[in-house]
Amino acid sequence: MDLLPSFVIAFIGNILPVPFILIFIKYIFKKLKKTRFKGIAEKLENKAIGKSGSIKKYAYWGLLIFVGIPLPGTGAWTGSLIAVLLDMDLKKSFVVITIGVIMAGIIISILSYGLLGMVM
Repeated sequence: MDLLPSFVIAFIGNILPVPFILIFIKYIFKKLKKTRFKGIAEKLENKAIGKSGSIKKYAYWGLLIFVGIPLPGTGAWTGSLIAVLLDMDLKKSFVVITIGVIMAGIIISILSYGLLGMVM
């Protein structure tokens, strides 16, 4: 697949759930904690909070780096969860997460298409 279509599809797939996570995750966790899934909700919260150190320290810059550097366990979805749990402004968080997704997409595109170009 060509670079631009694959980038756009990956971007849309990555960013699409972010507004829903930002808006509804607190409500979902609150409801889950009243069911037998309480342990799962608490585990997800604790895992996200455990990854939030740099975001707490550097606020939106930390969120940008967390989302924009493509490493396992980082990214838009986890970044959204952390932004909500740290009570960050949702509109600002969405903008920062969007920029981070673009940044991560560029990094992955350069790595994959650059390496692919060298091999072929």
